[in-house]
Parts: sequence; C-alpha cells; structure tokens
Amino acid sequence: MVDKMIRKIRQTNAPIVVGLDPMLSYIPHHIKRTAYEEYGETLEGAAEAIWQFNKEIIDKTYDLIPAVKPQIAMYEQFGIEGLKVFKKTIDYAKSKDLVVIGDAKRGDIGSTSAAYAVGHLGRVEVGSKKYAGFDEDFATVNPYLGTDGIKPFVDVCKEENKGIFILVKTSNPSSGEFQDRLIDGKPLYEWVGEMVDKWGEEHMGQEGYSYVGAVVGATYPEMGRILRKIMPRSYILVPGYGAQGGKGKDLVHFFNEDGLGAIVNSSRGIIAAYRQEQYAKFGAENFGEASRQAVLDMIQDINQALGH
Repeated sequence: MVDKMIRKIRQTNAPIVVGLDPMLSYIPHHIKRTAYEEYGETLEGAAEAIWQFNKEIIDKTYDLIPAVKPQIAMYEQFGIEGLKVFKKTIDYAKSKDLVVIGDAKRGDIGSTSAAYAVGHLGRVEVGSKKYAGFDEDFATVNPYLGTDGIKPFVDVCKEENKGIFILVKTSNPSSGEFQDRLIDGKPLYEWVGEMVDKWGEEHMGQEGYSYVGAVVGATYPEMGRILRKIMPRSYILVPGYGAQGGKGKDLVHFFNEDGLGAIVNSSRGIIAAYRQEQYAKFGAENFGEASRQAVLDMIQDINQALGH
C-alpha cells in the first residue's frame, strides 16, 4: 500500500493528505438543517450531516490529492451512528481511488492489539468466511507498549498489504513532557524513531520505503530533520500544517532527496476553509469549492518550498 500511496503522490504532485475531522461546528448550517429536518436533532441527524459534509469535501478534492485521513474520535463521539459514517466515508474515499489513513492511534498488547489490527486493517473470521471491518489502508499506532503492541499490526500489514504510521514526535505543545525526555543522552523520540526503522527494515515496498511509517509533527522542523536521518526508509506522516502553525518552508527536511518520504496533513485548514478570511468569498453554500482552493494553495506552498 505504501507503493500505491507513492504512486498517487507522483500522479497528483501533491504530497498531502486531507484530514476528515468533522466537528459539527465546521458544518455549514444548510447541511445541518437538511439533515435535522429528515432525522431530527439526533445522533442520526448529526451523522447524516457529517456524511454529506465529508462527501462534498471528497467530491471537490479527490482529483487533486492522494489520500484522506479520517480521525475516528470525531465519529465515535456520535456512537454507533458516527462509526457507520466513518465506515461510509472510508468506502466512498476508496471508491474515488484515494488512499485512506485511519487515524485511530491504537495501542495495546497481545490479542487486544491483534483485534485492533484486524478491525482496522485486516479481516475477521466468521465461521468459514472473512470480512473486512473498517478496511483502512493505513492506521496510526501508539508505540508506548513496545514491540508487543506493534507486531500484531505489522503481521496484519504483511498479510493484507497495508501500512501503519507510528507516533514518534507529535505536533501538540505538551508532547515534550514525555517525548523529549533524555534517556542515555538521547530524547525518547529518537529511541522510538530507531525502533520504527528496526520494525520496518524487513517490510519494504518496491519503491524502497517501508510500510512501517512514522508520525512527526510539522511544528518541530529541527526534530524532523534528525528523525528523517534516523528513519530513511520510513514514510513520515506530518500533522500540524496550517491551523497548528506549520508552513511549507518548515517541511523541507521531512523529505528525502528523492522528493519523497513525507505526506503532510491538513485538517480544519482545508475542511473548514470557507470560515477563513481568505476563502470567505466562496460562502458557506460553496464550502467544497473553498476546500478545493485551500488544497491548491497548500500544494503550491509545499512544492515551492521543495523547489518543485
């Protein structure tokens, strides 16, 4: 799957992923009004509004981008109805030939980790048959429990030709409380980066990149430079662009000399673009067009920084 992602990045010349993290506050009133008229102000109504919002974003951007990244928490808050839309969104994105990165940040051990891996990336056995649950192409994984928590995901990835992105240095301000702690003279995130490289060394795609990738925040460019060298064969998922402060010029060192090696995420900076002053001209009715323009601007910003 890492090879497909690279192929899509080359086709679009857009090393970006759109984060589908829909809060109800991001959704224009006319979308919510229509959903509530049909289902009431219920969990079903909220789920329908999210679905229509996601569908419009995908419809207006799928030809420009290689991938989307739905964050499962934004769907889980609406219970079963939200999870149905999570799955519906994944299936619709894949019908548009987009790569889907499921942002679930799972992390456990043994049979529990295996169940998470199967649920998100693999297939579960039911009698003599097997069924894919959510069926993302990639999932984000928390490494805090060590190899016991990662190996079940790696095993499923190998079986299903899927991939994972392991949290290494996250973009949030308090990430350093643990991740920057020195252990034997090195910060914890470097130790985790070394393990990511080790976990992925036997699991390479044809393009020379492992299907064991890493999450490194755009808000820490110098750390990105260091981790790029520690994990030369790992694709880096880079959150923190746009609304969290990251800019194209901050991202150069996340990429390898081949121009590959990183895919940059923007969530509310794209899906809620119509609420920003620079895209206000589109209006709420044309929120999808505003998101499309935000994608085009992001692509230009990153490619200019990379000298493309």
